[in-house]
Amino acid sequence: MHFLWSLFTRKPALRQFALLDVQGRCQAFKECHQPPVGEGWVEIEEIRLSWMHHPLPASARVSPRPARSPRHQPLAA
Repeated sequence: MHFLWSLFTRKPALRQFALLDVQGRCQAFKECHQPPVGEGWVEIEEIRLSWMHHPLPASARVSPRPARSPRHQPLAA
């Protein structure tokens, strides 16, 4: 039955996150479905290795998303 549901539901898109230190410099990147646990993680539009150990540009950040239920969400017809 789970297989049938998977045919008609959207897969959550991978999101990109950057770990910032106290000075706002990028220390790590992560791509996952849910925000990482811990402080310092911010969601970004894309991962650029040139940002590593440098301040993250303000334009790189994603505006906060409203929380949605992880339950099955059917595709629009």
